[in-house]
Amino acid sequence: MIFNENTAKKTAEVLLQVNAIKLSPKEPFTWASGWKSPIYCDNRIILSFPPIRNYVRETMAKQIDRHFGKPDAIAGVATGAIGIGMLVAEYLGLPFIYVRPDAKGHGRKNQIEGFIDKGQNVVVVEDLISTGKSSLNAVRALKDAEINVKGMIAIFTYGFEIAAKNFEEEHIELQTLSNYDSLLKQALDTNYITEDQLKTLSEWNINPSEWNAI
Repeated sequence: MIFNENTAKKTAEVLLQVNAIKLSPKEPFTWASGWKSPIYCDNRIILSFPPIRNYVRETMAKQIDRHFGKPDAIAGVATGAIGIGMLVAEYLGLPFIYVRPDAKGHGRKNQIEGFIDKGQNVVVVEDLISTGKSSLNAVRALKDAEINVKGMIAIFTYGFEIAAKNFEEEHIELQTLSNYDSLLKQALDTNYITEDQLKTLSEWNINPSEWNAI
């Protein structure tokens, strides 16, 4: 993952601005996995703010072109990245497909929705990277369909070591607009959090599955 400092800072700024990311060290959230977390991220919120969604769309499109070249199509990961993936595809003038977590149990029983030929190149768009498990599930579905995955780009990553390991094992390059360290720096610089809260947030990121709020 290669971060552009200015992009990482600006992206963190806009995500905090619209509460797509919420930081609450004293009253942690509970994730679906059961983990207690002082941060909650829902990047779908940016779709409701045209200037911010346009910034994310254009920045992501330019980063795709810079790092992966122009693919034959953009693939979004359902459901969180369908909206932003479509916007990126539209900006680049490319076809769009999306990948479900599992194949449908009825109809044509598709896991990949939309039209794409075998052997074509895609860049996968994701909204958020935590462990990378669901994101890489989409990558494997595309590979099984004989589609060439050039890489993945996401809006934000928590920067967990397990995610880096998972992407490395799958031989998939991941680019993101911002990350956890950039978020904390921006939050501190704008007095969104205090130094004490920074310490708590940093400790959580080291071992999130075992972390408990004090």
